Amino acid sequence: MEKIIGLIDAPFTPFLPNGDVNYEPIPAYAAMLKKNGLTGVFINGSSGEGYMLTTEERIKLTEKWIENAPAGFKVIVHVGSCCVRDSRKLAEHAQACGAWGVGAMAPPFPKIGRVEELVKYIEEIAVGAPDLPFFFYHIPAFNGAFLPMLDLLKTVDGRVPNFAGIKYTFESLYEYNQCRRYADGKFDMLHGQDETILASMALGGAKGGICGTSNYNGRCLTGIQEAFYAGDMEKARRLQEYAQDVIDVICHFRGNIVGGKRIMKLIGLDLGPNRTPFRNVTDEEEVRLKAELEAIDFFNRCNVL
Repeated sequence: MEKIIGLIDAPFTPFLPNGDVNYEPIPAYAAMLKKNGLTGVFINGSSGEGYMLTTEERIKLTEKWIENAPAGFKVIVHVGSCCVRDSRKLAEHAQACGAWGVGAMAPPFPKIGRVEELVKYIEEIAVGAPDLPFFFYHIPAFNGAFLPMLDLLKTVDGRVPNFAGIKYTFESLYEYNQCRRYADGKFDMLHGQDETILASMALGGAKGGICGTSNYNGRCLTGIQEAFYAGDMEKARRLQEYAQDVIDVICHFRGNIVGGKRIMKLIGLDLGPNRTPFRNVTDEEEVRLKAELEAIDFFNRCNVL
């Protein structure tokens, strides 16, 4: 299977003030990401509040992103849910309408506690899109599935024909590298933590990643990769440190899903509020958010429309 080179964005889902999905910004959103160096999107995931969308909304979002994807722009659809039958239907739909790939994280309920349980879950979803690469989205902080990913690869190998790899959003670069080295690099290991992109390339040989802060700081994150492969480690380090500066700011405003989404409004692409039970950034907090970003010269370095 083709391995991903470059960075895939995890986009936010645009909402109207009343909480309905707003599909109107998607063409401009896709064009902006492409313009700022991103190679595709992984939609309906955690940044996109995917578990808070109805199945019908997820289907329509998939169609809108695929319809508006620039040439060569990959659309990977997160199809995970607590109902594995819904997940399989979402995978079937993604394949039918031309997605590049599909993926799923472990469900938040019931909690998966064994690798075999996880592989069975993956099997039942992946069969819905047999012609597309399937990626497991490893983000145990969201679902409590603190399982050994090397064991997952060993168990799934040869059992799920279209299993392509893992979006690895966890802190263990040692385990990440173990997975990358498994079977001479058979599976694609997509790095999922923006704060350690450089480390994943230097230690783990990462070629591709799926990012959340790339929605507004993609020029910096793609710059880290470009500098590293050009052999300019000092520039790569400076950019990684700046990426951390931006992450430090959003951590003051409930993280990327809440604070990061409000940054989109500040750079000119208003994607609306978050859905309940997220606590939206208040007007007062927005003023402070903007001031903290100005203090690190963000608006001269962020993504441009």
